[in-house]
Amino acid sequence: MRLHYLLFAFLILFLVPAPGNAFIQRTIQKLFCRLRGGRCALFSCLAREEQIGQCSSRGRKCCRTKKK
Repeated sequence: MRLHYLLFAFLILFLVPAPGNAFIQRTIQKLFCRLRGGRCALFSCLAREEQIGQCSSRGRKCCRTKKK
């Protein structure tokens, strides 16, 4: 019976993401960007776009077309 507890502990240990791997945070930021009508740009927004947020902590920007 104690073996089950040990196997469960190892399973949890291997399923928890590594520190710094903010997969869930990145996914949520991308989702909010899309909900606000934007897109994730790799380097910078285009000339006809404005930055409305960030898609990741590494510099990806959330851009949408400028409102007139």
